[in-house]
Amino acid sequence: MILLMGIAGSGKGTQGKMLADQHNFHLISMGEVLRMYVTGQQRERMLAGELLDDQEIIAIVDRVLSSLPDSEEVIMDGFPRTIPQAEWLMGQVKAGRFSLRTAFHLVASREAVKQRLLQRGRIDDKEAAIEARFDEYERSTAPLLTWLSEHGIDVLNINAERSVEAVNDEMVKHLNAR
Repeated sequence: MILLMGIAGSGKGTQGKMLADQHNFHLISMGEVLRMYVTGQQRERMLAGELLDDQEIIAIVDRVLSSLPDSEEVIMDGFPRTIPQAEWLMGQVKAGRFSLRTAFHLVASREAVKQRLLQRGRIDDKEAAIEARFDEYERSTAPLLTWLSEHGIDVLNINAERSVEAVNDEMVKHLNAR
């Protein structure tokens, strides 16, 4: 399993698709999964830039991972986002359900990614919701990078403000070296 982490708009979706195609991995994009699985109040909360609670997310991820024929070769785009989610995932790793290869942290400034998000034109990409997602990322997900490192996961920071190809090349080089 490979984790793709980074602020909204840092290129996780693009890089995840490229890596999945290049290495024949399953790709689980939490954004797509959540847009498919949530209804009602959950959707309203997400449109306002809020994250669903950990147990809601874990239940959805567990269901999706259970549906895959080979859960070893998975790229997770946008999961885990909090320490409790990471604790669940590490519990699954320790139980032998998955092996966790690495976490790629796609690093980009708010300014760089805000323009990307506004241009892609999704319903949840309004300026206020984008700012709320940035704030939530800094509060919940950024500390997770330290937590993962402290728990033996190789977290590689990748400059995501470069070209799509340059970012992909660096990630592939790292995967091939392992």
